[in-house]
Amino acid sequence: MNPSIGTKTELLKSLVVSTGPCRRNPHLSGSYQCKIPLDLTSRKSLPLPMNYGGTQARAHAKNVFKKYSISAKMAESLTYKDAGVDIDAGSELVRRIAKMAPGIGGFGGLFPLGDSYLVAGTDGVGTKLKLAFETGIHETIGIDLVAMSVNDIITSGAKPLFFLDYFATSHLDVDLAEKVIKGIVDGCQQADCALLGGETAEMPDFYAEGEYDISGFAVGIVKKDSVIDGKDIAAGDVLIGLPSSGVHSNGFSLVRRVLARSGLSLTDQLPGEAVTVGEALMAPTVIYVNQVLNLINKGGIKGIAHITGGGFTDNIPRVFPKGLGATIYGDSWVVPPLFKWIQKVGNIEDSEMRRTFNMGIGMVLVVSPEAALQILGDNEITAYRIGDVVNGEGVRYC
Repeated sequence: MNPSIGTKTELLKSLVVSTGPCRRNPHLSGSYQCKIPLDLTSRKSLPLPMNYGGTQARAHAKNVFKKYSISAKMAESLTYKDAGVDIDAGSELVRRIAKMAPGIGGFGGLFPLGDSYLVAGTDGVGTKLKLAFETGIHETIGIDLVAMSVNDIITSGAKPLFFLDYFATSHLDVDLAEKVIKGIVDGCQQADCALLGGETAEMPDFYAEGEYDISGFAVGIVKKDSVIDGKDIAAGDVLIGLPSSGVHSNGFSLVRRVLARSGLSLTDQLPGEAVTVGEALMAPTVIYVNQVLNLINKGGIKGIAHITGGGFTDNIPRVFPKGLGATIYGDSWVVPPLFKWIQKVGNIEDSEMRRTFNMGIGMVLVVSPEAALQILGDNEITAYRIGDVVNGEGVRYC
């Protein structure tokens, strides 16, 4: 069902905001100003007169929407859950698994081995694969695969040792598979770890023609007295953000909904940018291994959060002791244009963006104030002071 906005009061209210008493006549209450988007690729909107009451506003909006053929779907605010991904359900599953296997829930799993811990992580690249199929860009999806696992295990301070992959398809296209594995090899070289082995599964009728799925597994090692576990984090510590290359490998179910709404193809130029939409979205995930391990060696890092699904809102608190939270300063880094385009076209709320995407920051370090000065003063490092640790749980934005 896709009714006209003008015929449904509840839908209209999503576009109409109360302005309180009219500036022209303070005795008129319940006046409205309607923000009707006329062009999803521009900032144009059509405001209603300030002295319009609710009934007049709805009638006027009905005519406007009819004139410009604006549908309810164009005005709806997209969410990750609407796109098919329920972050809360995922968190609930982790909570239940933790009852059966205590100790899980971190970015990587720790296994004691002598005076060290083996740290293991596993992941895939989600529906970014759908865009790989559509764009034909298969050479870098393996980098994404390696990044998602090794970036998780370095949050404990572990150096990646080796990586294993799983490649599954209905009919094995050797040339295509070679491109994917080449990306995995490239990713392992960036992470300074070995591609130890893998599994290729050919399962007829299970996947669509030309499609495949991949997953990866990384194992690293860290000395027990050097593990980063967040237990020493205190109020007054500083949050340092390391820039991402783009969306990385999370949120693509919502991205694909936005892309469908935009009317653009993957070969069209991203508005205001010199790259195509496909190129911007398929930019490989940054592998932070060498950068983060070098910073760890300099001291002062107390916690590390990999910003994946759940964004800032869910991932940063995972490294805090109970009773602590974070304040994030929204103007402390420049949000890349790609995220602004996604938010604008999808009419996505700020809170939803912050809980779905990395917003241009792929890794967050929790450091002492002294370490923050050292990191920010290093001209060879691109990093931002994005916030502070505060008393009180949760993440606040200002």
